[in-house]
Amino acid sequence: MSDSFPAVASKRLLSGLLSSLTSFALNTGVLVWDLSLTFYNLFAPLLPENSVVPEGCPGAHGVWPEYVPPTSADSRCSCPALNAMANHGILPHSGRGISFRALTAACRTTYNTSSSFSFFVPFFAANMLNRNYWADSFDLRDIDVHNGIEHDASLIREDTFHVPNQGPPCPALIRALLASATGPGGVLTTDDLARVSAARRAHCRRTNGQFSLNTFHRLFGSTNSATLLTIFGGRVDDLAVVLLEERLPPGWQSRVRHPAGLTFTQFQPTILRIELAIQEGSAPEGTDKRA
Repeated sequence: MSDSFPAVASKRLLSGLLSSLTSFALNTGVLVWDLSLTFYNLFAPLLPENSVVPEGCPGAHGVWPEYVPPTSADSRCSCPALNAMANHGILPHSGRGISFRALTAACRTTYNTSSSFSFFVPFFAANMLNRNYWADSFDLRDIDVHNGIEHDASLIREDTFHVPNQGPPCPALIRALLASATGPGGVLTTDDLARVSAARRAHCRRTNGQFSLNTFHRLFGSTNSATLLTIFGGRVDDLAVVLLEERLPPGWQSRVRHPAGLTFTQFQPTILRIELAIQEGSAPEGTDKRA
């Protein structure tokens, strides 16, 4: 005999309440964890430039595993940092069957993102795909569900409206981005990224009949831009290799030298400086140049 409507409704309401409480507790825990790591980073000495990657891990002393370009049978996504780890075999080269927990460990050691950061992003991706972070796995292309992590107006990929397969990079966009660098020694700056982002948003709004970019994805786009400045130091020579070939240059290590890694708290000012400097609607026609 099936349960009555009141019984079914009560079970669902209780389940929803428990899920909300669990999410609140987890998010609060990650925030406290992140703040603790940020406080530690304020006083701990910086890591030596050539010893950011821990001993015994791929990339220690800048020695990365062999780079093998992907084939058409391999799964790749819109994130060059994840694709690069697969191309070097830090993640499975096929890009398939990656456990969310393994991704956390790989990000922590490869890019020196904090343990809180390295946990939360794969955890978010698992929830986005309705999977269990603790037990499940994914293929790289899975995370390119539109308006999940992948979004319109990327600086390094055409919109999915024009190019459904977001795995391969877009060389024209990447070269235009790198050519926009105006910082000392030719590095990218927050103003450069804001200017290019404004042009991309304007261009995509004109040319993509299904364009959408809500506040979350605006901030997510600026988060992606901020990694170019924090983890990669805005250095065009390194970024050309990472973004165009999705390869980690020999000798390269994360520019984040804090011993606890890059925390969300330390990351936020860079994200906000970029996003708040983006003047949507102010980019003149033709600013979005292709090499």
